[in-house]
Amino acid sequence: MGSLSGRVAVVTGASRGIGKGIALALGAEGATVYVTGRTLTPGSYPLPGTVGETAAEVDRRGGRGIAVQVDHAQDHQVAALFEQIGREQGRLDILVNNAFSLPEDLTAPQPFWEKPLSNWEMVDVGVRSNFVAAWHAAQLMVPCRSGLIVATSGYVGVTYTYGVVFGTCKSAVDRMARDMAVELKPHNVASLSMWLGLTFTERANRNLKLNPAMTAQTVTNPLVGSSVEFPGRVIAALAADREIIRRSGGTYIAAELAQDYGVTDVDGKVPPSLRALRGSPIWSPV
Repeated sequence: MGSLSGRVAVVTGASRGIGKGIALALGAEGATVYVTGRTLTPGSYPLPGTVGETAAEVDRRGGRGIAVQVDHAQDHQVAALFEQIGREQGRLDILVNNAFSLPEDLTAPQPFWEKPLSNWEMVDVGVRSNFVAAWHAAQLMVPCRSGLIVATSGYVGVTYTYGVVFGTCKSAVDRMARDMAVELKPHNVASLSMWLGLTFTERANRNLKLNPAMTAQTVTNPLVGSSVEFPGRVIAALAADREIIRRSGGTYIAAELAQDYGVTDVDGKVPPSLRALRGSPIWSPV
């Protein structure tokens, strides 16, 4: 039995990329994982991956994957997801807020006024979507007096990376996780934010191949990158920590948490912390 056997999790934005890796890592520890995302049909999106394929792989890893097509910009779809979880499971132990609307021009060098206003969609699915999912999750977690809400974030929360809206979103995510922790702590529900470094998603691999010059930048140097499963391994360790409430409200660097919990990436290594190069988290536990 895995460390999360019998636990119920939601991972948003898990058709591919970091969300998929997190779902697989939680499944490998025996969790039931609700996999959400917009892509249902193979080939309907430029990059590979669907919610069904991720859920099936969760099953193969030893967990139970449940695919639910959800557009996290649509509140009624999110509400239906959590109603389904309440009906089918009667509880929720882990929410990973990972869904994010990444524009194709995210890494383009143009300043904000030369990029389209539609880039504000990152706030809609990336900040507001976190709040909506957590709002529903809390209503399942608080009565049980247990639960963990994790927001995926990054060094961009304190240092310029790619653009104005991206930095605004991740700073907001960190603060939101902290203030949720203040209100959730009396109910023994933990909330925290976790900074990831370069993660070898399908999109990242494509971008690095198309623009080799990116490999010379600290933020996109492959030597400091991790697999998509590394963040999930760290989250699994957090979820299995009986004293997790002590970390609630903090912003943490995934590489440093891995050292604390003895977690490694799929290659047996631990990516380096970039605290000295890219900045330190602002928020400590409440």
